[in-house]
Amino acid sequence: MTDTGVIAGVSVTHTLASVDEIESAQASDEQTLVSGLLAREGIEEAFVLHTCNRAEAYVAGDDAATCRAALESFAPEVREGAIVHLDHDAALRHLMRVAAGLESLVLGEDQILGQLSDAAELARDVGGLSGGVLDDALSKSLQVGKRARAETAINEGSVSLGSAAVELAARDIDLADVTALVVGAGEMGTLAARALDASPVSRIVVANRTLSSAEHVVADLGSEAVAVSLDAVSRVVTEADLLIAATGAQRPIVDDETLAGAGETLCIDLGQPRDVDPDAGDEAVVVHDIDDLETVTGETRKRREAAAEAVESIIDTEFERLLQEFKRKRADDAVSAMYESAEQTKQRELQEALSKLESQGSLTDDQRETVEGLADALVGQLLAAPTKSLREAAAEDDWTTIHTAMELFDPEFDSAPAVPEDAPIPDGVTDADEVPQHVLDQVSDD
Repeated sequence: MTDTGVIAGVSVTHTLASVDEIESAQASDEQTLVSGLLAREGIEEAFVLHTCNRAEAYVAGDDAATCRAALESFAPEVREGAIVHLDHDAALRHLMRVAAGLESLVLGEDQILGQLSDAAELARDVGGLSGGVLDDALSKSLQVGKRARAETAINEGSVSLGSAAVELAARDIDLADVTALVVGAGEMGTLAARALDASPVSRIVVANRTLSSAEHVVADLGSEAVAVSLDAVSRVVTEADLLIAATGAQRPIVDDETLAGAGETLCIDLGQPRDVDPDAGDEAVVVHDIDDLETVTGETRKRREAAAEAVESIIDTEFERLLQEFKRKRADDAVSAMYESAEQTKQRELQEALSKLESQGSLTDDQRETVEGLADALVGQLLAAPTKSLREAAAEDDWTTIHTAMELFDPEFDSAPAVPEDAPIPDGVTDADEVPQHVLDQVSDD
């Protein structure tokens, strides 16, 4: 019997870690990591989440120490200051915050819901989720994420410069079937690419001086997307209807020469200093800069910040509800074990008693029913108080009592204890074979 009631997690994200550190924490794929965690002694469930901005792992097992030990080898090359360790309650709340978009680079973004769901399926395919507390926690988190978006404005409008750029572009041109070119694969370029991914554009090209960084951004997109080097921008821009630049370069990298022959192109410059020469291109080229985005970002930022407070309230409610569900489940597990153990003992003793009575003369159906009813009543009355105590223990987070009960009432036995040779014979009994079973149990305990 295994009580998988404890969860622990570890998180490496954009909040504290660099892109290189996040990449190093993703050295192995999710399923390989899940399988490795499941191989650790005492671990019953495991789940790993990889996105472009986070690498996280969660396990459920026998106790907190076992879970923490299983996660010690996660992200070995990441400095300690960039790793967040999560105990049971913190892990539950963090998963809900992740699903709701409160931990995302873009507050309230929707893509994380799909990423969580996909990661859960990958874990389930290798036995990482099996209907235990971690599985329940993920299901609850996905429910919270859906509620947050259905009941608040957390995902409405743009809040970052990247998503604001896409919203501004949508006001100028129809994004359906558009090819968009993102120049730069840093934080701002990543946000712009992800915002484009959620828009109606049909194709996204990400250009960057370091091709591997552009490939990393593209790998996280669901739309048709390709990565190219920075020197390919002049060629690709002739196919693009929209260009968003965010490189952090010290001088414009999209100039008149770059846009020669580009045709009708909307350019949005997120660079500070500028990435796009404002005079570049002919009359078919329109250039917007950061100042043009202020009207887009102001009201939506306020709306999302207000919505975030409402989402926190949803999380508080669902967190407490989940804790209570776990407590009831763990108490019910202990109670079920107790009743299963008692039922086996009752059946064994009942059959022995009925056999002895039958040997003294045949029993009628009514007599047999009376004896069976007596046995049922005794079990019910004797276990009523322990049942109440176990449920109270769960409500008070007294897991020591719960664990002790599950060890004491292990139903995995099917034979009566042997009678010790020196067992005392009760008064009035002349043969050890006639000793009632409950007396033998008492003697064995002593």
